[in-house]
Amino acid sequence: MADLSQEEWASKLKNDTNAFVLDVRTQEEIEDGIIPKAENIDIYLGQEFLDQLEKLDKSKNYYVYCRSGNRSGQACAIMNSIGFKNTYNLEGGFMNWEGDVQE
Repeated sequence: MADLSQEEWASKLKNDTNAFVLDVRTQEEIEDGIIPKAENIDIYLGQEFLDQLEKLDKSKNYYVYCRSGNRSGQACAIMNSIGFKNTYNLEGGFMNWEGDVQE
């Protein structure tokens, strides 16, 4: 897992042809918008969160974010523990995101 600044995360993501953007926020938080092309799996779903992760392609590079960067850091650690090789946590999360946002 790597904690990346907003700039590092956006730059790396832009040039990554094997990227998967993962939003681990709650439904209520998603109403504030979502980073384009992100898929949402709420980390608070517990076992269902793990079940959903197991369906993902572990060979992809995962760019993970939440509201502030804490839960996405936890999500990256969980993902690494079950076999995901490349996970990148967005430092500061969505509340500090300055890139494009989908409503």
